Amino acid sequence: MILGQNQYGKAENRIVRITREGSTHHIKDLNVSVALTGDMTDVHLSGSNANVLTTDTTKNTVFAFAKEHGIASAEEFGILLARHFVTGLPTIHSARIRIEEYAWERIETPGPKRHSFVREGRETRTAQIRFDGTAWEIVSGLKDLTVLNSTDSEFTGYVKDRYTTLPETRDRVLATQVHARWRHSGHSGHSTPEADWDRSYRQAREHLLTAFADTYSLSLQQTLYRMGSRVIEKCPGIEEIRLSLPNRHHFLVDLEPFGLKNDNEVYYAADRPYGLIEATILRDGAEPRIPVDMTNL
Repeated sequence: MILGQNQYGKAENRIVRITREGSTHHIKDLNVSVALTGDMTDVHLSGSNANVLTTDTTKNTVFAFAKEHGIASAEEFGILLARHFVTGLPTIHSARIRIEEYAWERIETPGPKRHSFVREGRETRTAQIRFDGTAWEIVSGLKDLTVLNSTDSEFTGYVKDRYTTLPETRDRVLATQVHARWRHSGHSGHSTPEADWDRSYRQAREHLLTAFADTYSLSLQQTLYRMGSRVIEKCPGIEEIRLSLPNRHHFLVDLEPFGLKNDNEVYYAADRPYGLIEATILRDGAEPRIPVDMTNL
């Protein structure tokens, strides 16, 4: 028997960090998962824990770092954690930090108090940081970004066989829930990667939305490619982006039984089954590194 790839850590550490500036408060809400790899053969084969940093310790580290360093951004917080685990113990060779960030909006009220928030009904921001002591890999992203075009979309000219029932359409609703991951240019050495991660995220998100809105869609595949290409074109620090777009179908409701004409006005929004369109767009010369199965990110 040979022991293959293995890792361990503490998953889904839910942490809320409040920063108080007088009567004005700021909130960061993260879900942080830590996975470590290294000299772990003995613990698997013989049960010796001599090289094991406990998962409880990794949990404690996440919360302590939130106090000691604050949370400037998901990426920066992940970088700090990854560096600590890899450089702090000789038995740990690499670290992977996965983070989801949940957005809160301030509730503005008269007076000086600014400490009330409402959870935003928007996408979830994601980040994954890998560090093996010599090289960094930083993948930012988002999930559950719901978008819809009420026109400027058609679907015609596709292959038809004996099982095809879908009618061609020159005017349809195009809706999807964007799941995207984008990989930043490589960072080598022990120096900490530095960037304005929040600004980078906002720019990538804006370009995804702009491309979705500006594209006259002949297929969701075409729209996906335009979205990813715009991010690569407009964001020079991004080497690769992978998009997963479920087609949230909207079907016209048959109102003829009621003597009513449905002139592209009333739709049934079907949640399943759904078409699932996925692809990676790369900068010229870049190699794909984001996993094809995005659920494994």
